[in-house]
Amino acid sequence: MSAPAIPLRLTAPAPGWTVEADVVVVGSGIAGLTAALRYAELEPAAKVLVVTKDVLSAGSTRWAQGGIAAVLDPRDTPGEHLSDTLLAGVGLCDVAAVRTLVTEGPGALRRLMARGARFDLTADGGLQLTREGGHRRRRIVHAGGDATGAEVQRALVEAVRAGSIEVIEHALVLDLLKDAEGRARGVTLHVMGEGARDGVGAVRARAVVLATGGMGQVYAATTNPAVSTGDGVALALRAGAVVRDLEFVQFHPTVLWLGPASTGQQPLISEAVRGEGAFLVDHEGERFMRGEHELADLAPRDVVAKAIMRRMRETGHEHVYLDGRHFGRDTWATRFPTIYAVCREHGIDPAAELVPVAPAAHYASGGVRTDLRGRTSIGGLYACGEVACTGVHGANRLASNSLLEGLVFAERIAEDIHRVRHEPGDPVDGEAAPGLVDPRTRPRIQGHMSMGASVLRSRESLLVTAKALRDARWTPVAVPACTESWEATNLLTVATVLTGAATARLETRGSHWREDHDTRDDNEWLGHLDVTLTEEGPRMTYTPHGDASSRRLEDQEAVARELAAAGLDPAGVDALIDRALDEDLREDGDVTSLATIPAGRYAVADVVARKDGIVAGLAVAEAVFVRLGAARSERRTKDGERVRAGDVLMTVEGPVRALLTAERTALNLLTHLSGVATLTGRWVEEISGTKARVRDSRKTLPGLRALEKYAVRCGGGVNHRMSLSDAALIKDNHVVAAGGVAEAFRAVRERYPDLPIEVEVDRLDQLEAVLDEGAEEILLDNFTIEDTARAVQIVKKRVGNRVALEASGGLTLESARDVADTGVDYLAVGALTHSAPALDIALDLRG
Repeated sequence: MSAPAIPLRLTAPAPGWTVEADVVVVGSGIAGLTAALRYAELEPAAKVLVVTKDVLSAGSTRWAQGGIAAVLDPRDTPGEHLSDTLLAGVGLCDVAAVRTLVTEGPGALRRLMARGARFDLTADGGLQLTREGGHRRRRIVHAGGDATGAEVQRALVEAVRAGSIEVIEHALVLDLLKDAEGRARGVTLHVMGEGARDGVGAVRARAVVLATGGMGQVYAATTNPAVSTGDGVALALRAGAVVRDLEFVQFHPTVLWLGPASTGQQPLISEAVRGEGAFLVDHEGERFMRGEHELADLAPRDVVAKAIMRRMRETGHEHVYLDGRHFGRDTWATRFPTIYAVCREHGIDPAAELVPVAPAAHYASGGVRTDLRGRTSIGGLYACGEVACTGVHGANRLASNSLLEGLVFAERIAEDIHRVRHEPGDPVDGEAAPGLVDPRTRPRIQGHMSMGASVLRSRESLLVTAKALRDARWTPVAVPACTESWEATNLLTVATVLTGAATARLETRGSHWREDHDTRDDNEWLGHLDVTLTEEGPRMTYTPHGDASSRRLEDQEAVARELAAAGLDPAGVDALIDRALDEDLREDGDVTSLATIPAGRYAVADVVARKDGIVAGLAVAEAVFVRLGAARSERRTKDGERVRAGDVLMTVEGPVRALLTAERTALNLLTHLSGVATLTGRWVEEISGTKARVRDSRKTLPGLRALEKYAVRCGGGVNHRMSLSDAALIKDNHVVAAGGVAEAFRAVRERYPDLPIEVEVDRLDQLEAVLDEGAEEILLDNFTIEDTARAVQIVKKRVGNRVALEASGGLTLESARDVADTGVDYLAVGALTHSAPALDIALDLRG
């Protein structure tokens, strides 16, 4: 018997209370509070709600010691900061995301200071800049020596308390609420407090921002606080969002070693200590980092952590030492007062003694996949901070970039929500069966992860860990719905996906170190592992990465702007592409291409029309190619233009695997939408010269309505209603139910006084009653051409041109001209969207 599946919904009581908000932010660290504050500035009248698992000041931000990296020195440049970040990320950073970080970072930091954050200054009043591992210049600002996070948290909390933002503390987020279209509509949560909002409740909101922090508690020893149980990543996975690169967990190399039995949150010895001149030694006093990297003790964290683990393995010791004795007591007490106090608390005097240190789980470089605006693969759901994978960190985070990332992308999220103005529908109940993990498995999960999926990994250790995690899903007793079981379920969900990704990546890169694959492999593994959670378990997709990362994201933004200008929701199109790719790629990806095509092979391919027609959907098809790694794309025509057989519509260039993997999804969308546009064009051409216009109906394929209606516009047609709430359409069944057409009309007008009302009639004698009620549009259903002409004359005589007439039902291309000649305003053709033949389009590889 197989292990039970990972739950797609947490078992929990039905919400006992509900609150409404415009935006709900989950998390109260630098990312969450910055997003809330910035949105409140942009929308002063909006209701912004922050929910946080502990008190407002808790979370990972306040534990940050090192500082915030930003280009503030005139001798420094964004290019140098970008270069250092890319180097630390070992080939997997998204260049556009990093460029956004380093160029917008200084301004975001100044705005943080304007909110009240006070950083350490030099004697002449300038910001004191320090250096940390991986940085080639001094660009780190800090506060209180080594208490940067605490100062940042203080300033943001005070700003929130001084404004109108509502806060719910002691609230553990459970699951995402979604509407019928799959868009985010809020969250369910459990409040561990007293009063009206005690217990499980719901927050309904137009947009949801995940800023829940990290997942360090998935390991037995971590620098993360007790609240960091991966709640945001687990929620996103259950909701169907894409999670990227979860195998890249950064282990901080210098965590105070408190003995072999010490578990949970461990004291961090900031990288800034090495930035000021401390160095690592083994038990024999040897400075082993000198031969490991050109920056020696200031090498990127993954390099230092690996070197420490190698030295520990070689010598048989459980830790190494950090030597900062040469600082003197005054430097320790003033520059690193927090670290100094923690060391003294544990009986160590760093001014006189070596400090025992060992790596521990610290920071997740992967997380919920987002774009440059913090948008996830679910419409209306955003993520920022450690819970997100923005592409900034790649395979390994550069020191002190995390707080900066939280600032920059939180502001971008607020601005996107302000610009897009999401309007999701009512939440619908999920169909997934709920489930929980026995909370008694938590220490076992953590222990197995630390043993087999931490700094040192191998196929054997990961398979043992994966089996232990599967076994942890079984329980002999009923599991109560409570905080402990919800957290255990989140930890197991995240641990399972992390272990699966670490098992799949057969190389050593950044913070992912495989002992059985101990070299970096750019031929096979220069790419990302994207995971979604299904009823069968995690589904993994390999997405190639390359030098086109900057162009890819820029193209995605350009496509988003183009779609928005065309009246389409970019987030909705992104979600559609995600679903289409999931259907094609499933767990193992494009197995044929992976087996037959070398990873490094590049090619140019042309998207070619095989038949004459009108093209529609080029931007969507291009988005698919770009998403899967195309390095270059060039459109040779535009949506709405007529093309002939043999015309090249678009040229794409990139890894052959990526192009062929994207081919089917891209062409499925392009051929269908172009078919809709082509058929529409035929109808438009048939009635040209008349006043009538061709328009569609709601007879569309599920999930494709907006795109199909866009294709109708490309073909020269116009759109009817998008949804049942855009306008009222009284049909025969409504007339029967209401007791007559006049009664139906008055009922709608009374309830929705400002809504346009259209009335469908199927006999001439119904026209007078409809006109008497003041109908604005009349649909002539299945009228003969003769009766259609009579109807036009009756309406024209009674009200002139104040009422629009639409002919629908039984229309054909052969009769279209005769119907249009009667003087109707519209010909409604359901066939445009529900039965248009696809336009034959193919992908041809050159050479």
